[in-house]
Formats: sequence, C-alpha cells, structure tokens
Amino acid sequence: MRFVLASSSPARLRTLRDAGVEPEVVVSGIDEDGVAADSTAALVTRLAEAKAAAVAARIGGPALVMGCDSLLELDGAALGKPGTAAAAAERWRAMRGRSGVLHTGHALLDTARGRRAVAGAATTVRFADVTDAEIAAYCASGEPLQVAGAFTVDGLGGWFVDSIDGDHHNVVGLSLPTLRKLLAELGYGLTDIGYPHPAATSGPAAV
Repeated sequence: MRFVLASSSPARLRTLRDAGVEPEVVVSGIDEDGVAADSTAALVTRLAEAKAAAVAARIGGPALVMGCDSLLELDGAALGKPGTAAAAAERWRAMRGRSGVLHTGHALLDTARGRRAVAGAATTVRFADVTDAEIAAYCASGEPLQVAGAFTVDGLGGWFVDSIDGDHHNVVGLSLPTLRKLLAELGYGLTDIGYPHPAATSGPAAV
C-alpha cells in the first residue's frame, strides 16, 4: 500500500525511516491559523485531519495518508513554532524549570476505502532550569525557531530536557505506537506500509 506522510517535518520523516518505513512525502500547505478548537488536544487532532485530507484530495489512487501536528501546552496555552529567536528566548524563559505537555494529533486516511482513524498522544516534558546564556546560545542556533514548543528532544535541545513521561517519539512529532494502532484500526499492519524497508532502516547502533 502506498504510504504518504502529509508533513514537511524532517524529524517525522527521520522517525519513520529509523523505524524501517520509507514514506512518500507530500506537504499539505494548509493554513494552520484558520483551524480552531476548544483545547490543545482537540486542536492538534483537527490540524492532523486537515493536513491528511488536503493531501488525500491531491494525490491519485489508493493510499494511506498520515497527517500529524504537534503543540506544547503550557499554562493552558497552545504553543507552536516561535518563528523568531526573540520569541523562542521568551518562550524558554517561561518554560525553564517547569513542565509542559507535548500533544501530537495523528490522522490516518485510507483513500481506497474512504475510511479514517484519528488519535492524539500526550507526553509530559520536564524542562531544565537553563541559564540565560544557554537560552541565548540555543536560540542563536536557529533550531528552536521552527519546532513546536521551541525545543527538540533529539537534537540541540536534548541538553535542556530533564525527563519525559510518555512516548519519546511523540515528542519528536510522531508516535510510532499510535500509528501502529491506527493501522490496525483500519485493518492494516506494518508490513502493508513496507516495514521493514531495507533502504529506510539504519539498524542498531554499535555499542
């Protein structure tokens, strides 16, 4: 089955590749600011559905289309990509020494059968009490500007995440256990999307 990732996120693509799946990537291009919901959990799910639906409408033939969206919830606010170094630094001054919840919405559309499966995943992230100098250096790197919540757990921001409660992959942007459950809900398994793809999997690291 053709498997399409409706996301421009290199972290999501890398997560799938490292897990032995090589998806086709088609970016949705939707206006995320035009989507609203009553909660962060509902918003990321609605955005994931919108992204998957937009891509499904553009591609031809049967496919499984996966849409995702991630936001950090802090003090009841849904925080996406800060966009600028100044906004990222302000965000980090508010987050340091505290915990937030990283929400990721997942929507899997089966264009052949006209069916969909949708689920959200949430992971609690505890941030280190970083110094002003560390915040400045991290924001100057450019990494936090274009990622949800202004941090990564698998990149330069890994130094500043003390711990997480929940799925690690969810923080990166795509929960592998959640995707597996959505596939099963629609009557598919991992082998239906090409697992394990020899060109995708990197194999275990040497120790």
